[in-house]
Amino acid sequence: MPELAEIETLKLYLAEHIIGDKITNYTQRRNKLRYELTKDLASYLINATIIDITRRAKYLNIYLNNDYVLTYHLGMSGRITIQLENYQLQKHDHIIIGLQSGKQLVFNDARRFGMVYISPSNQVSDQHYLKTLGAEPLEEEFDTEYLLKKLLSKKIAIKLALMDNKIVVGVGNIYAAESLFMAKINPLRPSNTLTREEVYTLVSSIKQVLEKAIKAGGTTLRDFVGVDGKPGYFKQELNVYGRIGLPCYICGHKIEKIKQSGRSTFFCPDCQNGSQKDLL
Repeated sequence: MPELAEIETLKLYLAEHIIGDKITNYTQRRNKLRYELTKDLASYLINATIIDITRRAKYLNIYLNNDYVLTYHLGMSGRITIQLENYQLQKHDHIIIGLQSGKQLVFNDARRFGMVYISPSNQVSDQHYLKTLGAEPLEEEFDTEYLLKKLLSKKIAIKLALMDNKIVVGVGNIYAAESLFMAKINPLRPSNTLTREEVYTLVSSIKQVLEKAIKAGGTTLRDFVGVDGKPGYFKQELNVYGRIGLPCYICGHKIEKIKQSGRSTFFCPDCQNGSQKDLL
C-alpha cells in the first residue's frame, strides 16, 4: 500500500505538471471502487482549472477554480499517472481526466480499494474521511510534547500507536519500523513507557526517515510507481523492513520478524533494546 512518502512524491510531481491546466473531458469506466462514486462527477470537473494540490495523510486533494476539491485515496494498489493523448487504456484504468494541454490524468486500481470524492473546497477538512485524523508527521505540530501527550495513556505497543491515524497520519508499516530502528526502540514497548528523551528521538527519527524517503521518490513495493510510471527508490536503503534473517547494518545481529495486529514487523533485537521474549 502506498504510504505518506509515496503520496507526497505524487503530490509534488502533479503540482509541477498539471497546476494551471484545464479539465476538458472526463471518462469513468465503472461506478464503484471501494465506495460508490458521486453521480455525474463530470459536471464538477469539466471546464474547471486545477489551481492547487495538497496532501492530508494519504489523501491527495486537487483544488479546482470552481470551489470544489477532487480527493483521491490510492487504497491498496491504486496509481495515478500522467499520460499523453495517444495513450492506450489499460484493463484497470477506471477514471481518465483529459486536460487542455493534451495530458491525461489516469487512475488505475486493480484491487479497487481506492476512493475518489468530490467536495466543496471550504468543507474539505470536515469530510468524514479527514476530520478525525491526527497530526501530520512533517509539520511543526508533531513534536515531542504532542506525541508524549498522545502516548501517555496508551498501553499498546509503540509500533501500533505510530500506525494509528488518530495519533499521527501516514507513517504506515514500513516507515514505523524504520523509524523505531533509527530511534533504537523495540516495536513491542508499551507506548506509555517511553521517556521524554525517547519520544524526542522517535519524533526526530520519523521526520528524518520520511524526508529521506520523499527525497528518494518513495518506496518500491509491489504496485507502487510514481506518477511518471517510474518506481520509487527508497527500498534499497531500508534498514530492517523486509530483511528478515539478514545481518543488521549496525551490530550484525539477524533481523527478526514478528506479527503485530496481523502486520509484519521487522526489527533488530540487539539494537532495539531487548528481544521479543523480554517484553512479553
